[in-house]
Amino acid sequence: MTRTKLIALALFCIPALSLYAAGDKPAYRLFDREGNPVTYSEMLSASAEQEVILFGELHNNPIAHWLQFELSRDLHAMFDSSLVLGAEMFEVDDQIILDEYLGGQILERHFTAEAKLWNNYETDYRPLVLMARENGLRFIATNIPRRYAAMVHRSGFGALEDLDGQGRSYMAPLPIPYDPELPGYRAMLDMEGLPAHAGENFPKAQAIKDATMAHFILQHMVPGGLFVHFNGAYHSNNDEGIGWYLREYSADDLVILTISTVEQDNPSELLEEHLGLADYIIVVPSSMTKTY
Repeated sequence: MTRTKLIALALFCIPALSLYAAGDKPAYRLFDREGNPVTYSEMLSASAEQEVILFGELHNNPIAHWLQFELSRDLHAMFDSSLVLGAEMFEVDDQIILDEYLGGQILERHFTAEAKLWNNYETDYRPLVLMARENGLRFIATNIPRRYAAMVHRSGFGALEDLDGQGRSYMAPLPIPYDPELPGYRAMLDMEGLPAHAGENFPKAQAIKDATMAHFILQHMVPGGLFVHFNGAYHSNNDEGIGWYLREYSADDLVILTISTVEQDNPSELLEEHLGLADYIIVVPSSMTKTY
């Protein structure tokens, strides 16, 4: 039997779910919320019609980070200086350092030494910051300082009431609206393997982050422009989290597009469990190498 026939016979015997492993190996597939395959161009066109984009990533997934950069660069070509970037990965009290670096007032080594940067900043977020710096774009630090989120985790929202005016300026106005029955927050209490201290305050710590990110997105939106926000997918999946607070805080009906990132062994079609996560869902092979 010839080599060609042997390969053909082997492929015939491979189960359908294994065809991805044997055939083409795309780095990602893109689907809409109903699970229909879509193209990047379609997502880009839809993105250009929004006021806010919540780009949900898996923090160590290189494909999500690459697409964040590509989408931002393409949107900049459309919106120019009316494009604003923002990210969970930067805390509000670091905004002055970020602004000084973006404006060329301080050197990069001073920025990286003094800002509270994530361990994967160099590979995953620096390209976005450099793009903003090179093109004169605003880049907004949207996340509550982690010390304050930790206070909520320990003692609830009431722990923030005793902060002075400066501290409270780094978060959404208190008291924040909070619905413990939102499925995303409810699920946090039902997760297996949680430490003993992860009681009812665990989702509250998530909520103060979501509320703060929404608050600072709204604070820095440009009329007629577009705000692209980068965050962990769990902060915007199922139109909850940041999106819920954006709708709570905004007097207008914001036009919001959500993007999520998931990993699957077989990315050729969207698993049922991922349907409806976002307007656009990036499916990446589970075997994709990680950035950390």
